[in-house]
Amino acid sequence: MSKPLGTIVGVSSATLTVVVGYAICSSLLAVINKYAITYFPYPALLTALQYLTSVVGVVVAGWSGVITHNKFVWDTARKFFPAALVFYLAIFANTNLLKHANVDTFIVFRSTTPLLVAIADTVFRKQPLPSKWTFASLLVILGGAVGYVATDSQFSVTAYSWAVIYLVVICTEMVYVKKMVTDIELNTWGFVFYNNLISLLLSPIFWVLMGEYKMFMVGGPALEDGLISFFAVGVSCLFGVAISFFGFAARKAISATAFTVTGVVNKLLTVVINVMIWDKHASNLGLGSLLITIVGGILYQQSTTKKSPSVPAPVASTPPSTDTDEEKGLLIEDRSSTIVSDEKNDA
Repeated sequence: MSKPLGTIVGVSSATLTVVVGYAICSSLLAVINKYAITYFPYPALLTALQYLTSVVGVVVAGWSGVITHNKFVWDTARKFFPAALVFYLAIFANTNLLKHANVDTFIVFRSTTPLLVAIADTVFRKQPLPSKWTFASLLVILGGAVGYVATDSQFSVTAYSWAVIYLVVICTEMVYVKKMVTDIELNTWGFVFYNNLISLLLSPIFWVLMGEYKMFMVGGPALEDGLISFFAVGVSCLFGVAISFFGFAARKAISATAFTVTGVVNKLLTVVINVMIWDKHASNLGLGSLLITIVGGILYQQSTTKKSPSVPAPVASTPPSTDTDEEKGLLIEDRSSTIVSDEKNDA
């Protein structure tokens, strides 16, 4: 029997386009953000431009009928403010981490979030201790992270301070904030809209607190390679919007397992691309430790997804993920998957 028109190896061309688009955006986003912050060293202003682009993108797409998002309501914004604040702090810390460290360091710290979330769940939320397989996978993650730090020739107190701030913020979001937003009636693009709009409104505060406005007034007009800086910032903003679109579309188009596998492949592609394009990467020993950390994350996801047969069938959930800040607007999985992932001791 011939395959339906518009399919490739049994997969529809639309699905393939979505998955490839998500893979490209996800694997390149951290590298592009590092590239942008290298040539435009103003984290608060850079993130503000990213939020502005995302808000404009959602509004324009809503006007054109491509997507549907909730309208802005002050009462909803007030309820959503804590989640948006955490989202802003996560992206802000992430950008500052990329300013002072390489992409590999960012991936290692992001990959350790299951370990810290498991500890927080047990200590603060009185959740049961992880199973032996989950505990073993967490030890693999810990071993890889310790190995990376021990071999990091570019270690700096500033970079690792931002890494710790990033971890604290992300783990706070994963343990508490998801439960706070499940009672707010917003669709997925509504979450993106509120997250980015409120974060945009917060940006001037951090621009002043960090003294960036003074640095920009002095150094901004004299930026070296001004055209490259403009290009890097523009691409970073566009990829921020694209990752939201392709991330949501991929979650709907493929199974949870396939989405998880795609996420793992994306991390590996990020490492490969980062090594290939410049010298801003870890040593061979550091890269080996990074791969161990990623493997630990894979084992962790496998150990936790085995425990989910009791989840109601109509809800299509995603396995626990550590890619919270990659999708511009996702502290936010959609409400149903957030509830399910909480029940699965998510990370």
